[in-house]
Amino acid sequence: MRAVLGVDAAWTEREPSGVALIVDRGSGWRLLEAAASYAAFARDGKDADTVVRHRGSRPDAPSLLAAAQEKLGASVDVVAIDMPLSLTPIIGRRASDNMISSEYGARYASTHTPSVTRPGRLSDELRTGFEIAGYPLAVSEPRGRALLEVYPHPALIELASADRRLPYKHSKRRKYWPDESPAVRRQNLFETWRRIVTLLDVKIQGVKDALPSPSPDVRGHELKAFEDALDAVVCAWVGACVMDGRARAYGDRESAIWAPVPDRDERADSH
Repeated sequence: MRAVLGVDAAWTEREPSGVALIVDRGSGWRLLEAAASYAAFARDGKDADTVVRHRGSRPDAPSLLAAAQEKLGASVDVVAIDMPLSLTPIIGRRASDNMISSEYGARYASTHTPSVTRPGRLSDELRTGFEIAGYPLAVSEPRGRALLEVYPHPALIELASADRRLPYKHSKRRKYWPDESPAVRRQNLFETWRRIVTLLDVKIQGVKDALPSPSPDVRGHELKAFEDALDAVVCAWVGACVMDGRARAYGDRESAIWAPVPDRDERADSH
């Protein structure tokens, strides 16, 4: 059995973080759970109903790993997190940020610039917590359990074989479609989400069942919850790609961002 924990980690404690757990018991990857916050994941996703407003909280590596182990009956092999992580203090852009931006910038998928304050200590605490638990940060091909930094935008470009970043962030609907009405913007967003879910379902069984399209009248915080859970599944998928030897690391000895290799590539290599 192989298992990956995906985390769409917020850069502040005020915002919720999506969590997804996938497992391969010998017949391919399957989604075991997708939740829109740490609390929802810890409670078996029982508060993942759309009427619940998910809250932010401090990341707690031991609690996340314990919740995942309870669901699996075993420990996870890889933790894949969408957050800047480094073996040295982060004070600005890293080699990994620059390399991803060089590779994907023309497709509008450059990284955000991290700083001492954002994500700051949240990043340090997550990395240290997972390292103490036996998941060291992997900046090259991992051997055994590992913590990985991933970035959904490049991953989705490769998943969809897209020419540019997919327009799937609900807070940027106006920017994506400035000349459309709010109703059309929402419809376009939902169509993008359906496309992503369909593509992920090919790679990970059960994604469609776990992430049905939201109803047209959902509120903004419900859209954010769906997006966070979806991002967590993307993170988990990248972790699966690493385990399957179909991902590469962009970075140096201090940090690395992992991204899937295009389907046309039959092997993984690292920069």
